[in-house]
Amino acid sequence: MCGRFSLTATPEEVRELFGLLELEDFPARYNIAPTQPILVVIDGERAAPGSNLPERRALLVRWGLTPGWVKDPKDFPLLINARAETAIGKASFRAAMRHRRILVPASGFYEWHRPPKESGEKSQAYWIRPKKGGIVAFAGLMETWSSADGSEVDTGAILTVGANAAIARIHDRMPVVIAPEDFSRWLDCRTQEPRDIADLLRPADPDFFEAIPVSDRVNAVRNVGPELQEPVGEAQAAAAPAPRKAAGGGGSRGESGDDQMSLF
Repeated sequence: MCGRFSLTATPEEVRELFGLLELEDFPARYNIAPTQPILVVIDGERAAPGSNLPERRALLVRWGLTPGWVKDPKDFPLLINARAETAIGKASFRAAMRHRRILVPASGFYEWHRPPKESGEKSQAYWIRPKKGGIVAFAGLMETWSSADGSEVDTGAILTVGANAAIARIHDRMPVVIAPEDFSRWLDCRTQEPRDIADLLRPADPDFFEAIPVSDRVNAVRNVGPELQEPVGEAQAAAAPAPRKAAGGGGSRGESGDDQMSLF
């Protein structure tokens, strides 16, 4: 599962990696939470100059996919993740898997190791980032929800897969990572059906990410600074006082709070 992530790269770095012609300036974000706007990359409707490939565009969507057939999002679960193994067969994700695949730029993600209660151990937060640094592209899905008054909201979810050997000690799921050489295949919903890109829905190599223990300050959406990614000893992190949590708690699927941005 991916319940929090970060994007601290510069707009120039994002534009260069994803081949974007235009990208508005944006601030570094260290604690991106469900229901907040997230930056995503999609294929455009026209060919890029000097290429027969569609021009890629960036836009903001609400993190928490809402299918178009939903009448009231308040009565529908907050779908921040989609299981890659079953997404094509689920009513909530089937159309997006076929027609609206996206890329989600990130600098890394946060995950919590939650031992069984009987173990007596405390949960530990980890900042998980590429060992070599840089930007990672998560596989995502997008849907546009329309309200009764005709207004529209673009929404999205991140695809997850069973964790690789390195991440499995922390959590059994992890985001699907799309390599730069596979961006075009993943985004091409015109000629690439879900069965054609199924090979991309796999865990990252075990040595791709590094997991750094951090304090549980990331649990609170009001904490948004770079100190969230400062390494701490695991024993120190477990002993630190827990911050007041927003409704839903850190990393939960139904998370929402007064200090989160919302597109609804």
